[in-house]
Amino acid sequence: MMVKVRLELGRTDDFPTGDPNRGYEFVAPLTETGHIDVAEWKAQKDACLVHHFVNGETLETGRLARAGRGWRFEYGSHPHENEEPFFKLDQHLMRPGLYVSLIEHDGVRRPFKIAAVVPLGQNPAERRS
Repeated sequence: MMVKVRLELGRTDDFPTGDPNRGYEFVAPLTETGHIDVAEWKAQKDACLVHHFVNGETLETGRLARAGRGWRFEYGSHPHENEEPFFKLDQHLMRPGLYVSLIEHDGVRRPFKIAAVVPLGQNPAERRS
């Protein structure tokens, strides 16, 4: 099942209560157990877009990509220079209220709360939003 996942910045030293205005929204296929579905991702990876946002503005648009057993967001034409890897995303459930860690462009690993997991319909345009 294809879903849209919203990640919001969790508690950090700079944001002791987190920040729902900083994060990521991305499209991904999930298994029935709530993990990223690798086989379905391979079939639909062009639909697995990510939007990095701050205060309602999209800073970057890229794709969910796989590297070995790991996952990352890739941006631009030189993906390895412009990537943001997840910490053990292959082991995480995509459920609201849980947390994942992502190493952002500045090299800092930050926690992100899974704020929403919304199933997408069969409309291809819905998958790109």
